[in-house]
Amino acid sequence: MTLPTPNADGRWILPDQITGNEACFSAIVRTSMEAIISVNEGQSIVLFNPMAEALFGISASEAVGKPLDLLIPSRFRASHATHVKRFGVTGVSDRQMGQQRTLFGLRRDGSEFPIEASISQTSDSQGRKLFTVMLRDVTERVRAEARLRHSREELQALSDSILSTREEEKRRVARELHDDIGQRLSALKMDLVMLENDLRREGASTGSCSQAAAMHAGLDAAIAAVRQISADLRPALLDELGLTAALDWLGKDFSHRYAISVDTHVPDHVEVSDQAATAVFRIVQEALNNVVHHANASRVWIDLHQADDDHVLSVRDDGDGWDGEIKDPARRSFGLLGIRERARLLGGTLSLANTPGRGFELSLRFPTRFAETR
Repeated sequence: MTLPTPNADGRWILPDQITGNEACFSAIVRTSMEAIISVNEGQSIVLFNPMAEALFGISASEAVGKPLDLLIPSRFRASHATHVKRFGVTGVSDRQMGQQRTLFGLRRDGSEFPIEASISQTSDSQGRKLFTVMLRDVTERVRAEARLRHSREELQALSDSILSTREEEKRRVARELHDDIGQRLSALKMDLVMLENDLRREGASTGSCSQAAAMHAGLDAAIAAVRQISADLRPALLDELGLTAALDWLGKDFSHRYAISVDTHVPDHVEVSDQAATAVFRIVQEALNNVVHHANASRVWIDLHQADDDHVLSVRDDGDGWDGEIKDPARRSFGLLGIRERARLLGGTLSLANTPGRGFELSLRFPTRFAETR
């Protein structure tokens, strides 16, 4: 079959001038929504369909017989010629182009535009090798991808800001609870103790002493509640003694609250920044919350160690595991999403290992250097 080409005037051979399959092929080439360009082994254009004319702003009569460089920005011409030559000796009939980098075309007016292309090779009736490229303008797609990328970056920056602001607010509220309300309650407790002593010295009634004792017990409960709320918001250990002490406290507090055994294996001193320490602590905290609400476990293992240039954190339980399905989408927890976001902030990779009936393990690997300098 002979490839359809424009005549000397740049006009296309009409279907009634050729027969059979050639007429069908010619019609396909002429009406294709993609630009179709064929070149010979010397890289001269031999076929240039109407869509190529519209795309490059060049008529077929101007393009046919000209070197392909006419359609390629100067900085890509040498590499493109090399690519086509290498493709010619591979014996492969077709290949997607631009998988390693974005390709660009050059219009008559000198403007460049991104393209998506595929190349194929065949031989004409005289045995001469021909290379045919099918391409399309992907300017709008590239712009959409750029907008999407920019939007994603903005959302990530917003997420970073929200997490940072929330953490700072938790730190502030925890400090005020501990330093202000906690101290006021402690002072009130001291005053109540003095009042109880005065009542006893003055021989107050048993009812009055019992009432004072009940008030004392109520104050003790209030002080304990304030301390617990403050610690839940932001444990002072995390700021004062570091990540190791904070994780150890978290494991013991979790075990005490929910009667679930927790084995914590953390180095005596972990070299991480304040931001990284906070992120790791919150990830473990959320993982333990998931154990309480979903795992039906009796034991949890928390491990943090260094492997080469990375820190590796794992939280594993012996619970029911998870089959990957959300039973009630309306009550979907965003805990795992929060964990993934904090893992991203650490520059780390998060993996989940779960088998129904055989427990669940969350594993986070993040670079040591990042954790120290961020």
